[in-house]
Amino acid sequence: MQVFNSLSKKPEPFTPQEDNRVLMYVCGLTPYDSAHIGHARTYVSFDVLKRYLIKNGFVVYHIQNITDVDDKIIKRCRETGADPKRLTEENHSEALELFGKLHILPADVYPKVTENIPAIIDLVKRLIERGQAYETDSGVYFSISAFKPYGALSGQNLEEIRAGARVEVDESKKDAADFAVWKKTKGEIVEFDSPWGRGRPGWHIECSAMSFKYAKRTLDIHGGARDLIFPHHENEIAQSEAALGQKFCKYWLHTGFLTVSGEKMSKSLGNFVTLRQALSQTSPNAMRLFYLQAHYRSPLDYDAENMAAMEESVERIFNSLGLMCEVCGKPGSGHNDAEFRKKSDELIAAFHTQMEGDLNTPEAIASLFGLLRLANSHIESHAPDREQLLKVKKAVEDILWILGLEEEVRGIEEKTDAVMALAAELGVGGAADAAGALDLLVALREKARKEKDYKKSDLIRAKLKEIGVIIEDKADGVRWKIA
Repeated sequence: MQVFNSLSKKPEPFTPQEDNRVLMYVCGLTPYDSAHIGHARTYVSFDVLKRYLIKNGFVVYHIQNITDVDDKIIKRCRETGADPKRLTEENHSEALELFGKLHILPADVYPKVTENIPAIIDLVKRLIERGQAYETDSGVYFSISAFKPYGALSGQNLEEIRAGARVEVDESKKDAADFAVWKKTKGEIVEFDSPWGRGRPGWHIECSAMSFKYAKRTLDIHGGARDLIFPHHENEIAQSEAALGQKFCKYWLHTGFLTVSGEKMSKSLGNFVTLRQALSQTSPNAMRLFYLQAHYRSPLDYDAENMAAMEESVERIFNSLGLMCEVCGKPGSGHNDAEFRKKSDELIAAFHTQMEGDLNTPEAIASLFGLLRLANSHIESHAPDREQLLKVKKAVEDILWILGLEEEVRGIEEKTDAVMALAAELGVGGAADAAGALDLLVALREKARKEKDYKKSDLIRAKLKEIGVIIEDKADGVRWKIA
């Protein structure tokens, strides 16, 4: 498998440091507000990577931090009077609930900054002892001039960084580009005791301390959105390697930007879309398919009006899988179809080849749809090769697990009132439950069709569709499903 390493700026063979164990750290939320669709794009991308690794026999230890103390959180609490602990816990709990609905596998650990202050202080102490950081009246700062590889990840020029830093210069710093690893405060909403007085951690030191605490060695993968490359990830590398004297991370992976209707998402532009809003209009499967239709490193534009196409694609996937399950459930192996076997094996292999190439999900999904079209055509054309079809069904189920697409099994019970009311309206009462009433309605429609009363049969079908029950006429009988 190859992944594009943002550090080397090229694809590299993925070889974890342990044969079957992968340490993956993904930068988590700063939960001062509700999670939005940009957050979800990143976490779905790393979820697919994690799923693919698991499917290939790796044990993935996934660390995802919670930045529960930050300038944005403090600013929001000042503006609203909210308690920072309650604000961050409520927003993060909501986010995890929504990520669960998106079928994102949970991390193994979600360390909070506020619960890891001793580890952060220890790392700052180590930097000072090694001459990589120094104390001033305003805080403790990392000296980037003492770390020669600085800028390797982002490609930033040190003089340009200094020029930008002078806009808001802190005269106490030795170099305008030096960044805070500990900020001194006095009477702040959130602050902690330290050897340098009351204060709180700088943004970047948090991830360095928590990743090392939980990974205990060099990370295999560090992930996040592209906008974290500089300064956050650049600074993580500098302070981690300076303090610990070892490589911080082997592979750096970053997701591309997400825009809304062609513009950067912003509340001031009125195009800020929370994940809860998006999932109130679009199914989790359609949202995932939307994210995966673009390569994880590519830009992606969200337009709610185009999500209907994603819903239709999801329906086609599970209709095809349902048809395969139905045919495979019948006795006998069918005949051996050499051409079907060859083409289906090629499409299954193509999916995995695309995934091995830096998670090329757009092409991998194209291979999936090619496989589904081939299977549908094979089933409809003649007596199917059930042995190969069973293999295809298993491959499709594995592929859908990797992509995180899960069939939503919806029972007729949720339509009880509507089905019972329709049965009464059409004069087929007496059923004990919704399933029984639906059987009577289907039988009534079949009776009308046999009597060539197509007006009545079409009416029953249309009324069932109105309440969310879809009737499908197949060669071997009638099927129904919840829309």
